[in-house]
Amino acid sequence: MTHTYSDELWNAVAPTYKAILDHPFLTGLVDGTLPHEAFRHFVVQDSHYLRDYARALAVCAAKAPDDEVTRAFAGDAVGAIAAEREMHAAFMADLGGSAEQAAAQPVGPTTRAYTSYVLATVYGGSFLDGLAAVLPCYWIYARVGEDLLARSSPDPLYRRWIEAYGNEAFQDTVRRVVTLADKVGAEATEAQRAHAGEHFATTARYEWMFWDAAWRRESWPI
Repeated sequence: MTHTYSDELWNAVAPTYKAILDHPFLTGLVDGTLPHEAFRHFVVQDSHYLRDYARALAVCAAKAPDDEVTRAFAGDAVGAIAAEREMHAAFMADLGGSAEQAAAQPVGPTTRAYTSYVLATVYGGSFLDGLAAVLPCYWIYARVGEDLLARSSPDPLYRRWIEAYGNEAFQDTVRRVVTLADKVGAEATEAQRAHAGEHFATTARYEWMFWDAAWRRESWPI
């Protein structure tokens, strides 16, 4: 059986993904016990995160190897901003707040570290480096959404979040990006693939840290 570059990437972060699924933030989403305050923290920080993530996707679009990939990443950048404005505004309203209030909250330490790392990588690295750095946000959310969709949640708020990432349209988008990673990875040298893989593993760890930060309602110590 032939192993693709994406197989190599995913196998390297399998323990991280298991830790994500086992994290109390996600188990609390499924059984409905997650405090709404923790989910609100997540929504606020995700709003901050997606604005910089959209910028990272725009840089990937600019560095893309062909017009089709440029259009795809540009569209994903627009979609990230739309998600921040629409889905998060709806969640904030359900949590008794507003998008304006979310924007006024400070960017948390983990959010700042994660987005700074992604932006530094997409700006300073190769297209493959940048692709590897943005890929966990696509792929892990798709896997989490798919896994959680099968179990859902008794809390309608959490059920809506799960359905947003478990739906087939989002899964199609992620399959397209994973296929691109296989194509670009196949054209790269072993050293280039390994270097990009380090970025993938790092941002996969940041995904765990992001949910953990929401669980802890992380704030700056000073």
